[in-house]
Amino acid sequence: MATITSNHTISRNPNISFHPQNPLIRTQRPVINFKPSNPTHIIRCSIHHRPEYTPNHIPDPKYIRIFDTTLRDGEQSPGATMTSKEKLDVARQLAKLGVDVIEAGFPASSEADLEAVKLIAMEVGNNSEGYIPVICGLARCNKRDIDKAWEAVKYAKKPRIHTFIATSEIHMKFKLKMSREEVVEKATSMVAYARSIGCVDVEFSPEDAGRSDPEFLYHILGEVIKAGATTLNIPDTVGYTVPSEFGQLIADIKANTLGIEDVIISTHCQNDLGLSTANTLAGACAGARQVEVTINGIGERAGNASLEEVVMALKCRGEQVLGGLYTGINTQHIHMSSKMVEEYTGLHVQPHKAIVGANAFAHESGIHQDGMLKHKNTYEIISPEDIGLHRANESGIVLGKLSGRHALQAKMLELGYDIEGKELDDLFWRFKSVAEKKKKITDDDLIALMSDEVFQPQFVWQLQNVQVTCGSLGLSTATVKLIDADGQEHISCSVGTGPVDAAYKAVDLIVKVPVTLLEYSMNAVTEGIDALASTRVLIRGENGHISTHALTGEIVHRTFSGTGADMDIVISSVRAYVSALNKMMSFRKLLAKNNKPEGSAVV
Repeated sequence: MATITSNHTISRNPNISFHPQNPLIRTQRPVINFKPSNPTHIIRCSIHHRPEYTPNHIPDPKYIRIFDTTLRDGEQSPGATMTSKEKLDVARQLAKLGVDVIEAGFPASSEADLEAVKLIAMEVGNNSEGYIPVICGLARCNKRDIDKAWEAVKYAKKPRIHTFIATSEIHMKFKLKMSREEVVEKATSMVAYARSIGCVDVEFSPEDAGRSDPEFLYHILGEVIKAGATTLNIPDTVGYTVPSEFGQLIADIKANTLGIEDVIISTHCQNDLGLSTANTLAGACAGARQVEVTINGIGERAGNASLEEVVMALKCRGEQVLGGLYTGINTQHIHMSSKMVEEYTGLHVQPHKAIVGANAFAHESGIHQDGMLKHKNTYEIISPEDIGLHRANESGIVLGKLSGRHALQAKMLELGYDIEGKELDDLFWRFKSVAEKKKKITDDDLIALMSDEVFQPQFVWQLQNVQVTCGSLGLSTATVKLIDADGQEHISCSVGTGPVDAAYKAVDLIVKVPVTLLEYSMNAVTEGIDALASTRVLIRGENGHISTHALTGEIVHRTFSGTGADMDIVISSVRAYVSALNKMMSFRKLLAKNNKPEGSAVV
């Protein structure tokens, strides 16, 4: 095993304790020096360079690695299934964002996941232009999972295997049915096995560490360090701890684990009590130098620590109260990353979501508006431009039916979308069709059209026309024309209880793939009678695309979301339905390509 050098310059002190009301304040000499802040100004971080990557060592003790698990933990959210192309798009965006590690998936869960992780490792993990992130694959502590993970990530320039096993009493007794000694043996042997097959970067997680016996944690973590682990991730798997507890846990692990100076300490905080960002920051202040996060905070149950919240908290307050901690994230790409993940997963960001919510930089009350007009810093501690969000009409461009491609491209760039080629052409013609009917095209309209036209799965079926007849005098009828991947037209008619039901049944007659519609929702993009309608649907195939759940090992049925936008609510609805079908059928194609029967999974 290669010689491992220490990455920490902060002294270990087993007597450090946290203030009961403020987890970022210690009762003894703090690990990090805090500076008084000036609340009347927005403080910008000084410019830092990303330290050179070594698995178990960070040259700058103030640098925080960002480990993004949107494509693994985030995709475990119900309905968040993404196609391989969508995952690759998100991975490219994460690389542009500057994340240090991309956990690309759980390769052993299904053949589709393995192929998606492999594709990301080959392309994003060997990017010849600019920064190359670490590509990581998750594996339970067994050889099959680890082999699958290595098969997927080994093509990356910087591959990592992340293996885990539960360490809390409740998990060991009721889930694993293993003794402490058996868990330690399994963890150490599998970390050693991951190293033996050629992976020099191995991360280990004691699942449910937040509820584990601390002395047992110190022991098992010391043993996996001996076995070759380079990063130790401490998960608060069920979001049980509060910031003072979690910060103290990291400090205690740092003070009491043999060999801890030879590895990176990481955090993974779930949001069940709404404390994931606070816990993550407390962990970083206590000595963790990697934080595991997701875009928009998506993930299991209530989700994960949000990348944008953690990163912007460090950027905004790092110099004053967080001891100069900083990341390598290019925050200008946060807005675009958020929108891409929102559209690909179908998981809408709530309007009041910090940093990326629609209302995050909106000021409606008279007092707030008056303050903003006098000085922006009165009610904004960060600037929307910091995350790549530009205010409307800053460029002076007002789009209408006579606007051309260049004006549209310039406006979209102002909104944070850098598009060209076919994507720009497709968006332009959709824009023109709406502009002919609508007097004023708003930024929200453009974003909705962008989502509907560009953030769509690989097309198997394309909507050409919809015609409906409905009302109170008879059954609703619908005629739908779809075009398949070979360019052939297919037309079908059906009746239903309403125009949307009739249109969906007409689509089903053409596509001939039995599905169950689980969710249907529609929102007006803007106010007014001429507003665009945005529709989201969630479907599940009756034949059942299944995969293995990373944490529980249960077989889960994949669901697929789709979105659509149009001034006509029926057309918007059909676009969303066809989008979801395309996503599901892309998975079917991938399974067929890999000679897997539909519904199969590696368990």
